[in-house]
Amino acid sequence: MSFELSPIDKAKFVAAKQATQYVQDGMKVGLGTGSTAAWLVKCLGEMVEKEGLKIKGVPTSTRTAELARDVGIEVISLDEAKWLDLTIDGTDEYDGNLNLIKGGGGALLQEKIVATASDQMIVIADASKHVETLGHFPLPIEVIPFGWQTTKTLVEETLIGLDVLGRQVSLRMNGDAPYYTDEGNHILDLHLNRIGNARQFSLVINQIPGVVENGLFIDICDIVVIGYGDGRVEVRDINAGSVEESRIDFVEADNLFADLND
Repeated sequence: MSFELSPIDKAKFVAAKQATQYVQDGMKVGLGTGSTAAWLVKCLGEMVEKEGLKIKGVPTSTRTAELARDVGIEVISLDEAKWLDLTIDGTDEYDGNLNLIKGGGGALLQEKIVATASDQMIVIADASKHVETLGHFPLPIEVIPFGWQTTKTLVEETLIGLDVLGRQVSLRMNGDAPYYTDEGNHILDLHLNRIGNARQFSLVINQIPGVVENGLFIDICDIVVIGYGDGRVEVRDINAGSVEESRIDFVEADNLFADLND
């Protein structure tokens, strides 16, 4: 049965496909969470099946772990791995310095722990994720359930003294109930519109009692691989200061990806 990818899925696919070139036999690889990261896991699974690639994957969520096992990737915990060769993950936003907002998929805590336990972090994204200044996408912060409403109030009061345009804070919901992360915590989404000083913001917000972690990834990402709907790929390396372009051909009827849902 054949199928046709939408332009946005083509962009995600070619970015993920390009990123697999950084993965080598014997590596311990952090596997991100979200729709773009799912493309990566599928691509790596194809390499395991068809090319005999041998890697150990450390997933950043239970759903990524399930997908990795389904496509034949050996899954281990971060405690077993201790340190990773690289992590490949998606992002909700990235700026010109490759600073990120992550956590739209609800896995920001595990994603940040895994990314910082890696020699290199590679982000895969479509071109729409690039912004001049972070903050257009709501910034998630993970908070413990105990006293979360007090934590929310403290966050709102703290925002008054920070360089942001918006200050709306909302509890993320899962239907009629609060959303729970894999660690059993809640997520507060901060609708800021613009974050004037992301580094300062991250340090200040993490000092609030009840806040576990925030979705700002500052100085963590090394490379961003940007996919386009026409098959073009752009690779930006912040350390090398380079930008490279290439193109990937995709096969519309590749059944390996036909069942991948966002």
